[in-house]
Amino acid sequence: MDFCIIGCGRLGISLSVFLLKQGFVPRAFSSRSPESVELAIRFAGRGKGYENPSDAAKTSPLVFITTPDTLIEPVCEKIALEGGFKSDTVVYHLSGALSSSILSSAKKTGASTGSIHPLQAFAPYVEGQKSPFKGINISIEGDEKAVELGKEIVNALKANSFTIPTHAKTVYHASAVVASNYLVTLEHFALELLKQADLSEENAYEILEPLIMGTLGNIKKRGCMNALTGPVARGDDVIVSRHLSDIDQKLPQFSGLYRLLGQYTLDIAAKRGEISSDAQAKLAALFKF
Repeated sequence: MDFCIIGCGRLGISLSVFLLKQGFVPRAFSSRSPESVELAIRFAGRGKGYENPSDAAKTSPLVFITTPDTLIEPVCEKIALEGGFKSDTVVYHLSGALSSSILSSAKKTGASTGSIHPLQAFAPYVEGQKSPFKGINISIEGDEKAVELGKEIVNALKANSFTIPTHAKTVYHASAVVASNYLVTLEHFALELLKQADLSEENAYEILEPLIMGTLGNIKKRGCMNALTGPVARGDDVIVSRHLSDIDQKLPQFSGLYRLLGQYTLDIAAKRGEISSDAQAKLAALFKF
């Protein structure tokens, strides 16, 4: 199937290269930067560059809008207004945070619309590299035709697909942010605490890494509730009180974070039913701001 790429950044270029390897044919590229269009054509080894995204979209029944999030809707509207979509066109964007509803202007022309989001960070493409899509998870949402074709595209990329309802796209993306970005923040907190024990950041991470990986493994095998260990899970308010005393004194900027995390950790521990109501009350008092 022929396709075009609107927005020749890291993801757009990688998508064109690795779809080509699976028999899809890139016919057109368009981007704000002529240099990025030239780069995409060079890496793909075929296709034509267009200054106007509407002209690029007219060449193919499959259109990927891989621009920054803020440009997806206006670019789609421009293409629709200028007759770039046909009734048999399938249009996707690749944003994690936005749903296919922002492609409504394409929908009004009779095109099918959807979104495909790889749960992966993309580095600049390097010739000869292995596929960054192989084995990763990719979400799909949109109308029926777009979802079915999306599954074929993801399968061709040798990735794993899963579908979500259009209305759930934002909360899905929030989940990814918590699982990835906020995990970085949490581990930064842990490393800052170990620095108070006169350990360098490198040594601190090496010390914590087996614990981090072991915890992730336990979550995978047993689920969050059964993976929980530590003083909150045991109802040990004495230890928690000592933690807070030291953090308040040495790293007060993290006091609120420790208390907030403690509140939600206590909820998990309470649901497991292994700590007394007295211990719960004492811990809840400690975690109050």
